[in-house]
Amino acid sequence: MLHSLKALRRLLHAIAHAVAGWWTIRFTFPGLDQAERNARVQAWAARMLEIMGITLRVQGTPPAHGPVLLICNHLSWLDITVIHAARHVRFVSKSDVKHWPLIGTLSSGAGTLYIERERRRDALRVVHHMTDALRNGDMIAVFPEGTTSDGRGLLPFHANLLQAAISSGVPVVPAALRFADAATGETSQAPRYIDDDNLATSLWNTLRAPPLLAIVRFGEPQSSYSRERRTWAQTLHEDVQQLRRDTH
Repeated sequence: MLHSLKALRRLLHAIAHAVAGWWTIRFTFPGLDQAERNARVQAWAARMLEIMGITLRVQGTPPAHGPVLLICNHLSWLDITVIHAARHVRFVSKSDVKHWPLIGTLSSGAGTLYIERERRRDALRVVHHMTDALRNGDMIAVFPEGTTSDGRGLLPFHANLLQAAISSGVPVVPAALRFADAATGETSQAPRYIDDDNLATSLWNTLRAPPLLAIVRFGEPQSSYSRERRTWAQTLHEDVQQLRRDTH
């Protein structure tokens, strides 16, 4: 009962924080430059994790500035908030998110690029947009698995979006994410969001869980010079696996 009451308080606080973020994007962002907007997004994300009882632990060195393409394993709907709290980047996300109430505004305000996964040719359009953004100095993040996994291993990496880094000549930084019980350090499945899981259940399980750690481990930048994207995707898959094993 006490866990449920605490979770309910966290939920109400999180909703209020999300609404405040929506208000900031709609009415404050127009008067801010891009650097100020990015800082607001990062601070908002960090505060959201605190509200949800999640402590952020950053290992390795996040990229200080763009242009760079960040790749990371994908576990939960929480991943974007966690990475934003560690370092603001522009994400590539499925187009459905753009139309979600409240979340769509938050996502667009954070600079998200959208892809229609049902249309195979849309990946080419997104690669062009990513390439232009990287050439303009942006930091962009993708989840090359394409969907969430259970955290026990990685799904195969899709190579298509790596073409943006190769075409723009910018480095790729691999990263790994793990959720853990703050008391024991053991991997937590509370935020999982795979297969038949639904957002409401995953959110409630996260809010009811004991204090959690969100651990993000950043690897070293890798040059895109003379890369072949499929081979590189396989190498990066191994690198992210090792980074995940090294989280502590």
